[in-house]
Amino acid sequence: MTTVQRRRKVVAGTAIVAAVVMLSACATPSASDSAGSADTISQEKIDKAMSTPTTIDFWSWVPDIQNQIDLFEAKYPEITVKLSNQGGATAQYQKLRAAVKSGDVPDAVQIEYSFLPSFTITNSLEDLAPYGAAELSDQFVDSAWGMVSTDDSVWGLPQDLGPTGQLYRTDIFEAAGVEVPTTWDEYADAAVLIKEKTGSYISDLPGNSFSPILALLWQAGARPFSYDGDKTVTIDLHSEEVTQVIGYWNDLIQADLVDTAPQLDDNWYQSIASGKYASWLAAAWGPVFLQGTAGDTSGLWQAAEMPQWDSSEPASGNQGGSAVTVTADSDAKIVAAEFVKFLTADTEATETLATEQFIFPSRVETLESPAVRDQEMEFYAGQKVNAVFVDIAQTVASDWQWLPYNDYASSSFKETLGAAITEKTDLLDALQEWEDELVSYGESQGFTVVTK
Repeated sequence: MTTVQRRRKVVAGTAIVAAVVMLSACATPSASDSAGSADTISQEKIDKAMSTPTTIDFWSWVPDIQNQIDLFEAKYPEITVKLSNQGGATAQYQKLRAAVKSGDVPDAVQIEYSFLPSFTITNSLEDLAPYGAAELSDQFVDSAWGMVSTDDSVWGLPQDLGPTGQLYRTDIFEAAGVEVPTTWDEYADAAVLIKEKTGSYISDLPGNSFSPILALLWQAGARPFSYDGDKTVTIDLHSEEVTQVIGYWNDLIQADLVDTAPQLDDNWYQSIASGKYASWLAAAWGPVFLQGTAGDTSGLWQAAEMPQWDSSEPASGNQGGSAVTVTADSDAKIVAAEFVKFLTADTEATETLATEQFIFPSRVETLESPAVRDQEMEFYAGQKVNAVFVDIAQTVASDWQWLPYNDYASSSFKETLGAAITEKTDLLDALQEWEDELVSYGESQGFTVVTK
């Protein structure tokens, strides 16, 4: 990347966070229907709010989420929820920041876990602990709860999750004479045999998204980012775990044993349907997604946990997932908070979301429900795929953190480490470049950046 390109990139990124900082000054919580900073909302206040005719606005991209809204409105006939799809996560965040600036905000909003800090730092979200959200912590998978809570605050309730496993083609593995790998050493060996005997790549590591590589770092015990909730961020991209993971994939890429094509575009759909890839290191939302894009391969796929670095301590990482939040400027916070609790913790609402809309839940009771866990999937030769990912979800560590400038971290990844992945150049050199950009950018925004 040239000096001019770097300068343009920093200026563009500065404009993004400058807008975020401006929003922070505008995001003063409304006094109306609010819990305040420490007060606990009484049941009497909740009952009164839920029996008073009220309309709240909810932004979400989840397919058919109106089904769960209907259940909520049936339980609380005085409440109306107006649903709006703002065009997906990235588009929604841009519109939400503009809405916060104008003061005309929705009451409840779906936000990916990785983007929560970029909204908490601007005081754009209501702390749900005074509304009873903290009492629900035991209902959710630890890794999900870890991403919505800081200290005594709860910035949203977990809706879905993306623990990572592997989906593999049984016919390609059989043709290569290999078993599904249970360790990363076995995975590397299998990659060689699959390429030699079938011409397929064992898998694809994309450079257009940092979710897959971060899940691999997460699994290995690396913690590349941390944020104290105020002004200090830590960047740790030189740990033994990071070096191990990046070096491992660098070796596979340089040996042309894995592909590096962008994922989730038309070419990738065609590749995975045609057998170019023998497996996919997929999140829990992947199984349903795959059967919708590779229908002609029905019956040829199975699910398993990720290969392990230490088989005695199974671990995985997360890709994706989101929380449902209440905005700080909502004038119906009690109603919005009750809606959030219903949407994420009600048995019927979460089970229908999982079994009819195929959203992988973060609520433990729903995950363990026979309707979810024991569901047999024809595409996977009748395998109970959800059960595989339910077990994987319990192995995802809960101490992962995201940077408060995740927008920039994601875009910077694509131009540094992601570009090296795509172009099959040295990943360790690009890792240093990514770190340099993350540090420089953080400092330019007034953060104290600590490196390890």
